[in-house]
Order: sequence, then structure tokens, then C-alpha cells
Amino acid sequence: MKIPAIKKLVENNTMEELMAAEAAIVDEQPLAIEVGGDDEGEQLTHVLAAIWILNEMNDNGTDFKTALRQYTQKVRVSIS
Repeated sequence: MKIPAIKKLVENNTMEELMAAEAAIVDEQPLAIEVGGDDEGEQLTHVLAAIWILNEMNDNGTDFKTALRQYTQKVRVSIS
């Protein structure tokens, strides 16, 4: 998971573009947007993180840094 790639996705894409990218990765189709990552798994991680963060920002008025921190805390808890 690369924070700069997630930040770029959040800043430069709409929710619809991110959801379309998620579907394209899952269906092994070409992406309409640029998604950083070493492989499809990492790209999917970045897109899902961006979707979660964008939802948090829109639903709760959270700023990007706070939403990113909340997301990374969720990830840490899930792997510990």
C-alpha cells in the first residue's frame, strides 16, 4: 500500500471513476484512469482505500489526512 498513490486517486478522481476502476481490475479489463501499484492486487488495494477515504470525507466531512489515518488504523487492526 502506497500512500501517495491513494492520495492521488482521492484528489484526481470521482467516486464513479474509482468504482469503475475497481470493477475493471476485478474483471481484468483495461483501466480508464491511472492507478499506481506494482500489480493488480496493489492497484485494487489503492482503489478500495481511495473509495473508503472519499466516502469518509463525503459522509462525515472529514479532511483527507484524518480519513487516511482512520483507514490505516483499520488496516493495522485487521492484520494484527
